[in-house]
Amino acid sequence: MDRRTLVARFVVCAAALAAPVAGQTPPAVPATTRTVVASTKLPTVVDVPVHFKAVSVTIPSGASSRISSTIGILYQLSGSTEVSIGGEVKTLNPGEGLFIGSGDKATLQAGDGGPSTFLHFLLTPTSDLDKPLAAPPAVVQELYRTEAPLPALKSGRYDLNLTRVTFPPQMTSNAPHHRSGAALYYIISGTGANTVEGKLEAKASGSLIYEPFGLVHQWGNPGAEPLTFLAFNINPEGVAAVLPGAPTKNQ
Repeated sequence: MDRRTLVARFVVCAAALAAPVAGQTPPAVPATTRTVVASTKLPTVVDVPVHFKAVSVTIPSGASSRISSTIGILYQLSGSTEVSIGGEVKTLNPGEGLFIGSGDKATLQAGDGGPSTFLHFLLTPTSDLDKPLAAPPAVVQELYRTEAPLPALKSGRYDLNLTRVTFPPQMTSNAPHHRSGAALYYIISGTGANTVEGKLEAKASGSLIYEPFGLVHQWGNPGAEPLTFLAFNINPEGVAAVLPGAPTKNQ
């Protein structure tokens, strides 16, 4: 076999071996995941000015407490909590949540395996901002409250929900957008990149970030670990919670 024939056969074999590799589909980029933890519909939110408020509550192992709240959603962080409202009982384990309506009187009992710690996100009238939330032996720590009432709320029905969102590692910042209502974020794990008016800030675990109506912003995850956060969100019924760009004049 002469040298020319040998080289030709080598090229053909190399091409045959490379063809399957070239035809392989590249691995899929991990997707953003969203899980609605709890949700409800509100007939109106404009009767009185309302604020966002977030607290952390810890109940000793086996102990019970009572909560008489305005509208809110619980999110279990650790331990377990048995919640009794009007004869109905539900046990919350880590990662689970529950809506508590205005005027509901809930009895909360921590499991026997250790203390129960949960977050309570509230949509609170201005007049109730400083009212006690949970009776002893529960320990309540306020984490955040909006300085002013939520802006741009209009008459009509609203959706209220708590959603857990995970951004994959190395996710570039999403497109500029704004909320049709408002949202309060709590970062569970990871570090996010929050861009507002061209200024980028890192937001680490435990951070709370308020997004009022009209705030144009972006989120990304430049880190090597997933970014997981909670979004306590309110938006008009039938309108997407997140809208592209800046608000239009008719919004």
